[in-house]
Amino acid sequence: MFERLGHFLGRFLERDQPSDQPVISQDAAALAAAIRVGDVLLVEGRARVSTAIKYLTQSTWSHAALCVRDLTSGEGRVDLVEVTIQDGCHQVPLSKYTLFNTRLCRAAGLSVDERQAVADFMSTRIGITYDTRNVIDLARYLFPTPPVPVRWRRRLLTLGSGDPTRAICSSLIAQAFQSVDYPVLPKIEMLRTPTGRPLGAVWHQRHASLIVPRDFDLSPYFAVVKPTLHRGFDHHRIPWAENDADGAQDGDSQGKILG
Repeated sequence: MFERLGHFLGRFLERDQPSDQPVISQDAAALAAAIRVGDVLLVEGRARVSTAIKYLTQSTWSHAALCVRDLTSGEGRVDLVEVTIQDGCHQVPLSKYTLFNTRLCRAAGLSVDERQAVADFMSTRIGITYDTRNVIDLARYLFPTPPVPVRWRRRLLTLGSGDPTRAICSSLIAQAFQSVDYPVLPKIEMLRTPTGRPLGAVWHQRHASLIVPRDFDLSPYFAVVKPTLHRGFDHHRIPWAENDADGAQDGDSQGKILG
């Protein structure tokens, strides 16, 4: 009974609702050309579960996926590995997110071998499934804006989970980077002598279950890659509509009056 209920809740929570989100101007070809193995793609989801995650993490980004194949492979395709409630850990084409708002984050300083090791970590986890019998995990997302104090919201994402890496997509990606000793948002402990003299610092990896999609955006160790700029952008080539200039002026004037 719980498994059937879990499957029903999973479908309900992950049902896409395109009309609920305006999409910014995106260049799918530029994204495909810019993304590299080991990059993290953050997604602004449109489902009920996405709304809840965005609220709980106070962020635009509700989902994360890792690139495991890019165009440099010569196969003419880009593949991601992601974790979802219905399908668990699985591989999808980059084209799945053509009509979504996204952000591309890249770990700085990783060697080609380390980037591949991160990708392999994710690929070997394909097939891990979400335990839909754990209805508590799913029920927390039924209320898009639960009345939870800010300091407890991140913790709520792991409520009831026997295996946190199956509960939220970013946890497994965090484990992949931790497998090559790369930080996402580490805890840095300052060491001191009994008299208070500083001895230096030691870093601790934050538990993967507490890493959320926005942490890859906030991390000082991940660069945000803008595919359109990466490909080469020239504003002189924009085919602006002629009547937009008048509209912009009207808007500016109105703004000055109202401001």
